[in-house]
Amino acid sequence: MNELSYRTLVWLTYRLAATFAVGLPLVLLVWSAWRQDVMVLRLLTLYWKVASLMGISLLLLVDQRPLGYVTATIAPLLMVTSVWFWVDLNEELADQPNWKALPLTVRVWRWALSGFSLISIAMTTTGLSCMQTNQSPNCLIWLEAPKGINILAAKVFNFVFGGQWTEAFAAFLGYAALVAYTVGLLQWLLIRLPRYGRVAGEF
Repeated sequence: MNELSYRTLVWLTYRLAATFAVGLPLVLLVWSAWRQDVMVLRLLTLYWKVASLMGISLLLLVDQRPLGYVTATIAPLLMVTSVWFWVDLNEELADQPNWKALPLTVRVWRWALSGFSLISIAMTTTGLSCMQTNQSPNCLIWLEAPKGINILAAKVFNFVFGGQWTEAFAAFLGYAALVAYTVGLLQWLLIRLPRYGRVAGEF
């Protein structure tokens, strides 16, 4: 595959992520809060907790940290799992009438997110080789979007706080957030999952 085709696929992956992993679930979160739909709100809250790994990946890739390629590969799998895993939420969603706009949109979004995750995992897997050398043309393509987001973050950070946002600072935040994420995930795996199983409850 030539560099131009690969860049097109990488940017397609980022654009699909912006649409199905960020944009639409954000709209659904606001919509469910406005409609006071507790079931959808709980599902979206759980999703955003898990999906934060995608943001952590971007922070790490800003400073070209190899671990960012690993987390970027794992994140879509965890994200799609988080929207299908819970038995009680699945049952509540299935009981909703098909003609209701919010539950219908959530159902469509879950399938769209599943399709995106397959594409994303297939693409990010090709980027794992960048853990060894991230200066190849294909590896630099993966860094284009994080670098662009970093420039925007630096401008906002400077405007709001009057401080300097650097790539090293972004990586530091990424590592700190990853530690917190890992602790939370282990706590759920070792304590909550054995006790409650696939029941979301008030989690």
